[in-house]
Amino acid sequence: MKQTGDNGKAQRFGMVIDLDKCTGCGSCMVACQAENNVPFREDESDKTLSITWMRIYRLTNGKSFPDAEICYLPRPCQHCDGLHEGHSPCVSVCPATATDYDGLTGIVSQIYTRCFGCRYCMAACPYHARHFNWWDPVWPKGMEQYLNPDISVRMRGIVEKCGFCFQRYQKALEKAHMQGRRELEEHEYQTSCTQACPAGAIVFGDLRNPHHKVHQLAQPDFKKHGRPKNPMAFRLLEELGTNTKIYYLSSKKWVREAGHNPSVMDKPEEHH
Repeated sequence: MKQTGDNGKAQRFGMVIDLDKCTGCGSCMVACQAENNVPFREDESDKTLSITWMRIYRLTNGKSFPDAEICYLPRPCQHCDGLHEGHSPCVSVCPATATDYDGLTGIVSQIYTRCFGCRYCMAACPYHARHFNWWDPVWPKGMEQYLNPDISVRMRGIVEKCGFCFQRYQKALEKAHMQGRRELEEHEYQTSCTQACPAGAIVFGDLRNPHHKVHQLAQPDFKKHGRPKNPMAFRLLEELGTNTKIYYLSSKKWVREAGHNPSVMDKPEEHH
């Protein structure tokens, strides 16, 4: 069943994250871990070995009290389009075609059974959104009952990342097909982090559908590689031309400027 937006073109699922609303509570991280069977270790003190598909960065304006300001920035996989659709940094370098670009949804997926752990995709990703499994997941007794049966558990030696809860998209399509429908309603396909956010800071939907809230908030100009028309909207490292599908909103100029600073994404001490 081919899904298209109201303009007849293939869908482009994406997010708008309002940084003025985000409190850095971490609910999106917990929901993502539970929904997608993200493994954990008994000792999580070494964050270089931790796996988290959604990571929250803490940004500051660098000023002293009373002018100090803090902003929290959630960072899932950015699901890059590239300057030519489908040429995201990770997809372009994967020799095993284990990371794939879906032309119908714009989602950059990870096919775990193809991955042999070369980690080229991790080197190519400017957002540090991919994680390598250094160990086979071991679930404490009883914890295996909480695993989501809709997504596989990954073995050691492969790379994993956010997939926009693609399993939810598949279930929504199946339900629509059983009801004889070809189009999904906006509420039928939502990511776990979107639904878990208590502040309503994360909005998810089809960026090409003018009726979806993500389109109305970001106002993407697809004639200019999706650049937002909304003056309060920005994308991380826009100058790289990765053409991401994650848009951020902020009324503060210093926050918008920080989004174009590569050093922000390279400071592990600045994130949770």
